[in-house]
Amino acid sequence: MDQSPESDPAQEPQSAYPQDAYASGHGPYQPHEPGYGLDQPAYSPYEDEIPDPQTRMMAIKNAKAYLLKTSTKSGLNLYDHFANILTKILDEQPTNTVDIIETISQDVKWAQFRKKMDTLRDEHLIPPTFEAAEKCKALFFKESGEEDHEELDEEMGEPALPNVMETAFYFEQAGIGLSKDECYYIFLAFKHLINAQPIQTCRFWGKILGLEMNYIIAEAQLREGEGEEEEQTGEEGEEAEEQKEMGEGEEEEEEQKEKEPEPPKSTYKPPPEIPKEANGTGTNKFVYFVCNEPGKPWVKLPPVTPAQIVCARQIKKFFTGHLDAPVVSFPPFPGNEANYLRAQIARISAGTHVSPTGFYQFPEDEEEEEGADTYEENPEFEPPPVSEMVESLATWAHHVKDILKQGRCVWINPVQKSEENEEDDEEEEDEEEEEQQEETGQPLLTLVSEDEGMKNIPAWTVRASTNLIPEYSVAILQSNWWPGAYAFASGRKFENIYFGWGHKYNAENHVPALPPPAEVEFPIEPGITETVDPTVQEELAFKAAQEEALAEAEEEEEEEGEDD
Repeated sequence: MDQSPESDPAQEPQSAYPQDAYASGHGPYQPHEPGYGLDQPAYSPYEDEIPDPQTRMMAIKNAKAYLLKTSTKSGLNLYDHFANILTKILDEQPTNTVDIIETISQDVKWAQFRKKMDTLRDEHLIPPTFEAAEKCKALFFKESGEEDHEELDEEMGEPALPNVMETAFYFEQAGIGLSKDECYYIFLAFKHLINAQPIQTCRFWGKILGLEMNYIIAEAQLREGEGEEEEQTGEEGEEAEEQKEMGEGEEEEEEQKEKEPEPPKSTYKPPPEIPKEANGTGTNKFVYFVCNEPGKPWVKLPPVTPAQIVCARQIKKFFTGHLDAPVVSFPPFPGNEANYLRAQIARISAGTHVSPTGFYQFPEDEEEEEGADTYEENPEFEPPPVSEMVESLATWAHHVKDILKQGRCVWINPVQKSEENEEDDEEEEDEEEEEQQEETGQPLLTLVSEDEGMKNIPAWTVRASTNLIPEYSVAILQSNWWPGAYAFASGRKFENIYFGWGHKYNAENHVPALPPPAEVEFPIEPGITETVDPTVQEELAFKAAQEEALAEAEEEEEEEGEDD
């Protein structure tokens, strides 16, 4: 019986694949796999496809050109990237290179990218909380001279540092105030302010909001003699500068007089300038320090002038947060943002700072005077219950003097008589004195119930902090003329504070002042209006008319002579 071909091992066909491929477990290579045909001698994958050497070089150049294409995102190309990877591998010769090839590629890209153009390397972003902590870091360290200030406070009896956290606690019951963290930062900032400045008493006035930065405001009273020295030195410096300028100006005027004739002098006399109130009185009773954030340096605001207050009443501007920023307005404001801020602080203080009625009293010597500017604490004051302070506005009183239309708390006559000009300008001065009448404002410690409201809105709104537990409630007074101004009272404790944009309420919206009307032109008259030059034809006609008139006159004279 013949054996079948399948059973005859000698007649089995030989496999075209090596036995090693089966031994490795891969199996026979397929035509699309990289190992296909490598076991055949003199095999080349380009031999059948690209037999021409020139075509083969062209294919290599095309492949290289493709690898040299620059990326539109990173500005690199694949050819240089592969070259840098191979260079890095050959230089370092790491172990298990095939396992870390991706990391090597990423390191090569990181080394070639520049800052601000890197799309792979994560830049360390500083969170806002870290920046805020760095700014407030200096507040948590004691300064060298802090112990000396503590000893001075003990000697004086009353601490200059206000309890900002206690004030924030009472206002927080009515939903008014700042966060606890910010209040504590302000508390520490006040401590640094008192250590740096000769302050006798200090108070947290409030916070005025700005477009770019805000203002944290401290109301302070300096020790005796501190503010006066600064004022005297400033006035002496101004006088010296004025004398120098006057001397230089006189010399220049004399030189100009010698060279040129004197021009006509103007007869216009500007209105007399109203002097500012002295430090410690009126609108300049307190000194104000401001800073943009706790931890930043405190800046002392300049004293306010009547002209700045008068102009601030006519304009309405948002604060920027920069004290040196100009105030662009009409009418023009005489100063920068620091002066405008100081004027608004004076206006808000005069209109919103109140206290329980009877807490302050006039001294016995000044009780009968109408313009009394000083007051003292009443030791016999008995605080009314909160329910009574909520029901009646008569339990609240102003303890800051009202600002007059003149821009001062105390009226002053700007017309000053001089012995030299008494005879010449006697009539003019009499007319001015008749026009200018003395202004009188509300006296100090006037009741809040006497304040005028706006249309159907009262000047003040009073309420209790809570109706659920009335025995522990706090009386809250809110100003409607100045939104953001609040006051609280609880027993003998009371405080005033302001949080807002520094704008007064206006029921009819703010209407800027119109510019003055244009000056009247000169009247059109023959003696003033310039005539047009005549033409040549008009001049010839005029001469001919004159000659004819002369000829007629001569003929008339001759005829008269013949008749005689």
